[in-house]
Amino acid sequence: MAQWQALLRLDSALQRRVSQVYERRFRREIRHNLCALIESHDWDLAAVDENRAAMCFQALLVYLEEQWNRSLEESNILQGPDYSGMREYLLMNFGDEPMNLAAVLSECLQEEKKILSSASEAQGCQGESTVDQQWRQLDNKINELKRQTLEVTKEIKSLEDLNEKLSYIQETWKNQVEKNVGLAQSHAVVEEECVKQANFIMRTKQMLLQQLAHILNTAGEIVPTLTGVELPEWKRRQQMACLGNPVDTSLDLLEKWFTAVAEVLIGVHKQLQKLQGQNVAEMRMIMMSLLVNLLENALVVEKQPIMASLPQRPLILKTGVRFMATVRFLANLPEFKCLLKVKPVFDKDVEETMTIKGFRHFDFSKGDSKVMDVDVPGGGLVAEFGLMSLKETKAKAKGTSETRLGVTEELHVIKFVTEFQHAGLQCKMEASSLPVVVISSTNQIPSAWGSIMWYNMLCTSEPQNLSLFVDPPPLTWTQLSQVLNWQFLSVGQRGLDENQLLMLRDKIVADDPDDSVQWCKFSKNDGAWIWIDGILDLIRKHLVDLWRDGFIMGFVSRQRTRALLQEKQTGTFLLRFSESNKDGAITFSWVEHSNGEAHVHAVEPYTKLELSVMCLPDIIYLYSLRAERSTTRNPLLYLYPDIPKDAAFGRYCKSSAMLQPKKVVDGYVDRTLIPMSVYPTPPPSPPRESPIMDVDMNIYSDEDTHQLIQELFSDLLCFSEHPDHWTSPTQSDCVTPSGSF
Repeated sequence: MAQWQALLRLDSALQRRVSQVYERRFRREIRHNLCALIESHDWDLAAVDENRAAMCFQALLVYLEEQWNRSLEESNILQGPDYSGMREYLLMNFGDEPMNLAAVLSECLQEEKKILSSASEAQGCQGESTVDQQWRQLDNKINELKRQTLEVTKEIKSLEDLNEKLSYIQETWKNQVEKNVGLAQSHAVVEEECVKQANFIMRTKQMLLQQLAHILNTAGEIVPTLTGVELPEWKRRQQMACLGNPVDTSLDLLEKWFTAVAEVLIGVHKQLQKLQGQNVAEMRMIMMSLLVNLLENALVVEKQPIMASLPQRPLILKTGVRFMATVRFLANLPEFKCLLKVKPVFDKDVEETMTIKGFRHFDFSKGDSKVMDVDVPGGGLVAEFGLMSLKETKAKAKGTSETRLGVTEELHVIKFVTEFQHAGLQCKMEASSLPVVVISSTNQIPSAWGSIMWYNMLCTSEPQNLSLFVDPPPLTWTQLSQVLNWQFLSVGQRGLDENQLLMLRDKIVADDPDDSVQWCKFSKNDGAWIWIDGILDLIRKHLVDLWRDGFIMGFVSRQRTRALLQEKQTGTFLLRFSESNKDGAITFSWVEHSNGEAHVHAVEPYTKLELSVMCLPDIIYLYSLRAERSTTRNPLLYLYPDIPKDAAFGRYCKSSAMLQPKKVVDGYVDRTLIPMSVYPTPPPSPPRESPIMDVDMNIYSDEDTHQLIQELFSDLLCFSEHPDHWTSPTQSDCVTPSGSF
């Protein structure tokens, strides 16, 4: 797990190298979710030992089964990882040969180490990153602080025992002298010894006070580091994780440090009460100040507000729909259990509610307070809010600003407030969520997510700027390309490579001299984001496997498509996204050669509606061109650059089952849906100005036509659900020349 966490802290360029390690070999999400378990096994040995490989393989399956059952019990299927899907993947790809899995993981782990090593060398250190060094130093410092406090506590306990013995001797000796006159001669000796012991106790007290002062000085260095450096850095990582960046957001280390320092300070407080001296009152004030600073920052939003229906897009809330959030108290001491009662408050102290014209007001339909208790699986001191929902309320005041924000540009905040009272210490605490966008319709989700991305890439520190979209600053292409890469990584387990990002840059940035993107150009008026979001949705619903395994080139312009294919052998094709279909569509382009010329063709893009009837691998296998004499052939032979079609798509294809002979039912003859186009005769020469035939026909421009298409595809969907009723294809079943169904 330590190795994977180190990888997650690398920059985006090295993150892409990690993605390439697993591309077409192993699912990166399994490596991420099973990181601790994977790193606990010796895959090098398993790769050459069949029994050990089987044992390691079984351990992964058992763990996934346990996690899946736990998700079922906690009704956490939608929000959590797809453990069932991961298990099926392992069984399907490695069930017969566990040693293959061991070999793959052995090689991948070695490649990971090389990436980490190169990163360490680039940072000028050997075997350990700068962040790891800082964390190790801080951890050692806190451990030393705990050790010193424990030593002082022992010394004070010994001093208390010594003081009690001295008092006992003094009282006992006095009584003995009164009873026995003969002991009076020894009185001076005993008195002198008691004075020596009293002086020793006094000197020891002064020494212990100095040690406590040193502990407070060290704590005075650590507390600002925790609250002013480590905690803000964790919050920044959480911001990026919300946008899809696979960084480490574990609170284990922070909780360990906060808890240890709080324990030390409370321990110092107890010891100061036992000691007397000129500096005790001053030290007590220093201790209280440090403890208050620590505890006021210990309340954090561990899981940002999220709807179960949008697990990959937190911070978007819909009125009337349940959402959840989790708050954690990092000072996890036993005496704090059930001590804190946390209440959520919407838009608490938000100035924008009074200053921005038309700013909407909301309140919780159900936002009960929660008592922070120990979370059994993780052991943290948490409060889980799982039944919250919002309702819009009538605005109590009109804003003074002339600017009116759109619904998806309004930023709101949820604060979790509580009071802390313990051992004479009292303070108020609150933790704020990241800004949320409240929508009233699901068709506002893409625009809302665009706002979430824009804000979190620009605003990286507090206080929160909830009026950002009154005058939104631009994003640099570096920032935008980074967050777009995370979107594809989170949706399809594969980010964007340099060529894909270059195509997007040319389309979005164009000739901007500052290499920046304006908000209105990105998100408004059919901006680039709506098109990209449609493609993300297309991948999520229909193309995850193909995108994850690197078989979709995706973002490649028509001109570059022609340049890539014209030098390749006949039948070479590539898959790319339509540039004009805003809802997300994919096409394939292929090359043929005749009369010494290369001819590049492209089929009309396939939409989500069409891919819901037949998956893309089946379309690629069944696609055919019909020539004049009714002869047909499939022009798609090699996936760019030269991968045989079977090697690329064989594992995904379902058409073999469709083509198997079926029994005649109720007198009907079986049929199969076959995508077909009319072959252009003769093949046209490559156009000078428009090198690619990519016709994105708007078949939904007319309302009646749209309804007819829906009805036709509804029938097709019915046939796909009842394969026994399919019949053999006829000419009337084929649509030409578009290549659709």
